[in-house]
Amino acid sequence: MAERVGPEGLRRLYASRFTAEEGPARDAVWRVLCTDFFQRWVDPGSVVLEIGAGYCEFINNIQAATKIAVDLNPEIKHRANRDVRTIITSATDLSEVATGSVDVVFAGNFLEHISKDDILQTLDEAHRVLSPTGRLLVLQPNIRLCREDYWMFFDHISPLDERSLGEAFAMADFTTEKTIVRFLPYTTKSHLPTSAALVRAYLKFPPLWRLVGKQTFMVARPRQRAR
Repeated sequence: MAERVGPEGLRRLYASRFTAEEGPARDAVWRVLCTDFFQRWVDPGSVVLEIGAGYCEFINNIQAATKIAVDLNPEIKHRANRDVRTIITSATDLSEVATGSVDVVFAGNFLEHISKDDILQTLDEAHRVLSPTGRLLVLQPNIRLCREDYWMFFDHISPLDERSLGEAFAMADFTTEKTIVRFLPYTTKSHLPTSAALVRAYLKFPPLWRLVGKQTFMVARPRQRAR
């Protein structure tokens, strides 16, 4: 989808989907998500790459020595903080990133926007750029948990749940390390509160995740490939 729509189409699509007024609230949510949850998988001295970075809420708020944002949408150049390197490219082509140079690759609400062939190519590129001890972090809407609303977004292409995504990981020579089937609500416009204090409270109460969580979080490590 991203390749067919093109950079300008993506810019218009997301400009209509996310209003400027929502920006500060979304950023506040992601600041807490990063500091109170995602940061445990990211060493502050590491190199982090976000694919499908969008409005850069994750990459701007995560603590890392080197931060890279990849997206086809040229808007990331205006959304990324000054300490973030931006690369305007498809996630299937990370040729500007050196092999084995990245400690963490993050993909949040992205893989459902591309075809299954492109998912595998994206995972292959993630595998290439990751160091042997690196990690792949994926936050993903789960079709099994939100099937009624999954297709509310025009650019959703591939239906995925934790089982199909685990198979994709295996096909791309990743080993799944952790799976939280029910983590966040489907969208930031759903049940997740937008004040920092309430988001922090939500993260500290996993039983609530099992009630409203419709996004799955998975962590995977690259397997060594024969040379």
